[in-house]
Amino acid sequence: MIKSMTGYGRAVETVNGREYTVELRSVNNRYLDCSVRLPRILTFAEEAIKQAVKNSVSRGKVDVFVSVCSEGGDDVQVTLNKSVLENYLEAMRQMVTEYSITDDISVSSLSRMPEVFSLEKPQLDEEQLLTDLMEVVGKALAGYDAMRTTEGEALDRDLRSRGETILDLVAQVEKGNVQTVIDYRARLESKLKEVLNNIAIDESRILTEAAIFADKVAVDEETVRLRSHLKQMNTMLDGGGAVGRKLDFLLQEMNREANTIGSKCTDVKLTRIVVDIKAELEKIREQTQNIE
Repeated sequence: MIKSMTGYGRAVETVNGREYTVELRSVNNRYLDCSVRLPRILTFAEEAIKQAVKNSVSRGKVDVFVSVCSEGGDDVQVTLNKSVLENYLEAMRQMVTEYSITDDISVSSLSRMPEVFSLEKPQLDEEQLLTDLMEVVGKALAGYDAMRTTEGEALDRDLRSRGETILDLVAQVEKGNVQTVIDYRARLESKLKEVLNNIAIDESRILTEAAIFADKVAVDEETVRLRSHLKQMNTMLDGGGAVGRKLDFLLQEMNREANTIGSKCTDVKLTRIVVDIKAELEKIREQTQNIE
């Protein structure tokens, strides 16, 4: 099954006392371009997340957003540095005595002094954090991949439907092309009779001219190749996987055949049908830009 390059996935899980939120979103891009935004505590996990994305995605611009909230505040311990505090107090009291300064020493003023408090954070187990985070990343990727698959199914149906429409139009061109040659021969014969004023007409000459005209407007080779390309498109869709680039190249070949057919059609009705074929091919090309 083919997949769309656009998608979204989100997972929120609490693992070992920490709540992880992982969001993935992507848009079309020629190659895989993955960017990861992480809180400082998890910066070491960037490469692991990029590798997980790479294992699931072949093309597209993928943005990954990660946030984490610890239920216990990481158990940060605040300790009073008594020796530092006492030195500050002694210096302030000396200022009051020697310089006759009003004594306004308070807890709030002392707490703002450098190194009065020391903060101690528990040693983080990065290996465990990575394991917990990647569990949530995996769930977000699963949701993201499911959305891309759903969109891919819709793209698959649309491409096949438009391919069938083109085949119907090609059949009309082939039928109309035969009639164009018949009409040309009839007009040629009528014109010759008018010019020659009922003098015997050389039938072989008419056949020769009609054959030359038929060769100029013949689109058999182009329609056969176009049908073959459409069959190849369906084969690619059946195979699934990352076929976006191959389909894009195949569309170029289809457009080339359609342009050649258009240049050979002299009948206005057939020209309009070719325009419809090109319009369908353009719609297929637009959809192909969304396929991984």
